[in-house]
Amino acid sequence: MKTLKLIAAISIITSTLISCNTNTKADGYGNFEATEITISSESNGKLIQFIIEEGQTLKSNHFVGYIDSIPLALKKEQLLVSKNVISAKSKGVLSQISVLKSQLKTTLISKNRIENLLKENAGTQQQLDDINGKIDVINQQIKSVEIQNSPVINELKNIDVQIQQIEDQLQKCQIINPINGTVLVKYTEPNEITSFGKPLYKIADLSTMLLRAYVNEKQLSSIKIGQEVTVKIDDNEEMKNYIGTITWIASEAEFTPKIIQTKEERVNLVYAVKISVKNDGDLKIGMPAEMWINQTN
Repeated sequence: MKTLKLIAAISIITSTLISCNTNTKADGYGNFEATEITISSESNGKLIQFIIEEGQTLKSNHFVGYIDSIPLALKKEQLLVSKNVISAKSKGVLSQISVLKSQLKTTLISKNRIENLLKENAGTQQQLDDINGKIDVINQQIKSVEIQNSPVINELKNIDVQIQQIEDQLQKCQIINPINGTVLVKYTEPNEITSFGKPLYKIADLSTMLLRAYVNEKQLSSIKIGQEVTVKIDDNEEMKNYIGTITWIASEAEFTPKIIQTKEERVNLVYAVKISVKNDGDLKIGMPAEMWINQTN
């Protein structure tokens, strides 16, 4: 009889332990990631100054260095000299146009006066015809001078476009950090020669991390975008808890990636989920973590 009671007690304890174990398994496993941006050179030349280090926190629009811009500055100066020379040659023609336009303005005033006299029968049609003829002659003279001067005007416009292009290139010689974030990798050093498109450094905003976790089809019905979940990471002998928010759920299933620690989970079809977690400084890119769905009673 005592033996039967002992067996019954062991059975109850065993079933209780099994029941507890089913509640201690995470709903999803994954690793933390962040949006990493590679900042590349937008100009060619020697890297004169580059004041960043890996692990450094940078603000948006922060100046971090510049590429040698002397050749571009000299080219701009040369274009400005050419523009001044061409402008000086065309001053006589431009002055002639100004005089003709002044004559046209005076003639139009006279025409308006003659039209008013005609309305009062104090003027003649011949006077109006003469003034219209004079206006036509002045307009033809202006057009003729502008045609003669068009090559010069076009050349000046072409120089202005080249100057604008060089000013844009000069601006791109300055390396301006585009986002708030932490420098992950530094690819080059001062005094090295860089070229357009060459990576300079990699940066990411680590203030909020994304946990890419994986859940099975049964768990999919228990989660939705905007839902809060518990995220756990290893912290010495215990687990450290964070509150996360689901921001994305995959629409198609995939085989569990190899990064998942549990061997039996790797053969299953799962759905990827992204969880946004506020970083207190302990979360790192690539760090493994668990996702727990908060139970609502």
